[in-house]
Amino acid sequence: MSKISYLTKEGLHSLQKELNYLQSVERPSISKQIAEARDKGDLSENAEYSAAKEAQGLLEMKISKLQDTLINSRLIDMSKIDITKIQILSKVKIKNKKNNIVMTYTIVSEAEANLKQKKISINTPIAKGLIGKNVGDIVNIKVPSGIVPFEIIEISI
Repeated sequence: MSKISYLTKEGLHSLQKELNYLQSVERPSISKQIAEARDKGDLSENAEYSAAKEAQGLLEMKISKLQDTLINSRLIDMSKIDITKIQILSKVKIKNKKNNIVMTYTIVSEAEANLKQKKISINTPIAKGLIGKNVGDIVNIKVPSGIVPFEIIEISI
């Protein structure tokens, strides 16, 4: 049974664009490589053919995973997000109480997570610890380096 992913319009568009690229550009390219390698003769000793077939298998697996994510995704209506409690798509400003560093993250689905853009997956320990909390709450979250207390400073979208 597949897991439901909650996506923003941008996230949905990005996944659809990636799927279209893999199907319309990458798939024909790999098929061409396989055909060219097949034309070179004995397939049992043809490393080019084996590599192309392996690449095809990996590509098909990636396409299948993307299709599964898209089929099982739900679009989030931004107008219905409650900013009194932290939930998916909340933009959260938190303060690490150990070192006083303030960080801002947006909690997104796993498919949209991108740490460079300060978007963390709802499945991360920090996001799991913050879900359902309010401004002013102090939450102790277990991270790889130990338990860290975070103060919730602001919630927005």
